[in-house]
Amino acid sequence: MKKWEELKKDITESQVWRAIFRHGYEDTPRNRVLMVTANVWLHLHPAKVRRHGVRMRFTWCMGGLTFLMFLVTVVTGIYLMFYYRPVAEYAYADMKYLEFDMPFGMLMRNMHRWSAHAMVVFVWLHMFRVFLTGSYKPPREFNWVVGVLLLVLTLLLSFTGYLLPWDQLSIWAVTVGSNMARATPLLGHEGPFAELVGANPIYDARAFLFGGGEIGPHTLLRFYILHCIFIPLVTSLLLAIHFWRIRRDSFSGPPL
Repeated sequence: MKKWEELKKDITESQVWRAIFRHGYEDTPRNRVLMVTANVWLHLHPAKVRRHGVRMRFTWCMGGLTFLMFLVTVVTGIYLMFYYRPVAEYAYADMKYLEFDMPFGMLMRNMHRWSAHAMVVFVWLHMFRVFLTGSYKPPREFNWVVGVLLLVLTLLLSFTGYLLPWDQLSIWAVTVGSNMARATPLLGHEGPFAELVGANPIYDARAFLFGGGEIGPHTLLRFYILHCIFIPLVTSLLLAIHFWRIRRDSFSGPPL
């Protein structure tokens, strides 16, 4: 025991440790705040957290797991972008090249696919937990709205990525799914209030997604840009706002 205490003292008083953790662990309110503000990882959390807020049974780490899956999809997606061409003549062949010829290509594609599926599941469970514990109530109602937007963006990421393999399954699935855009209020020519904005079969949400009247090369390119550039950038921005609001508002209280 004495040797362990000496080893612990040598580590915590070393220059490397002090460079990372500038303040000790003395249990004082001032030192706890300094520990949070001086550490880049702890700085993402509120300066003061209620004891129940760090319990596994309260949050189940659903928010953190969702963010982890997002990071996995980003890293594996960047890897896949090096070998995928969003051109109708090559898209399907590139997917087969990744599957059978590219070293670790099948592994990267499956990691990207299953982490995306897990992200959808985790974000739903996260929203369900927030609702059940009343964590959406004031002063966190704005962060709840941001979370709902992130849920929508997560579903859009899955939807836009579904077309990229450019096979019969993805083409017909996107055809059926995109037909719902025709009935979107204001934006779809078959939806409510379409006449207020002049929506028609040529100029509405479905035509914008397809780049025309039916799925073609323009559709593949537009879905690729939405999936790889536009939606991830908007998601990253809202994630930053989401984390900032968590730090500002602290973790929610116990359920009533």
